[in-house]
Amino acid sequence: MIYYFFFINIIGFIICYLDKKKSVYHKYRISEKLLLFISMIGGCYGFMLGMYIFHHKTKKIKFKILIPIICIIWLYVIWEVLI
Repeated sequence: MIYYFFFINIIGFIICYLDKKKSVYHKYRISEKLLLFISMIGGCYGFMLGMYIFHHKTKKIKFKILIPIICIIWLYVIWEVLI
C-alpha cells in the first residue's frame, strides 16, 4: 500500500505539471475528470503540491474545494488501515 500511495502521488504531481505546461503553450489539455480521478484514487497530495508549486488550477473553486476534501478522506482511510 505504501508503494502504491507513493507512486500515485508522484503521478498526481507530474500530471499537474504536464497540464500546466500544456496550458502555457495552448496545447491539448488533460481533462479535469482525469485530474480529479487521479486525485480520488490516491494522488491528491501530489496533485495539491503541484497545484501550489506550479500555480495550476488554484483559481478554480472546484479544485480548491475538492482536492483538500479528497486529501482529508484519504487521511481517514490511511488512518483506518494502519490502526
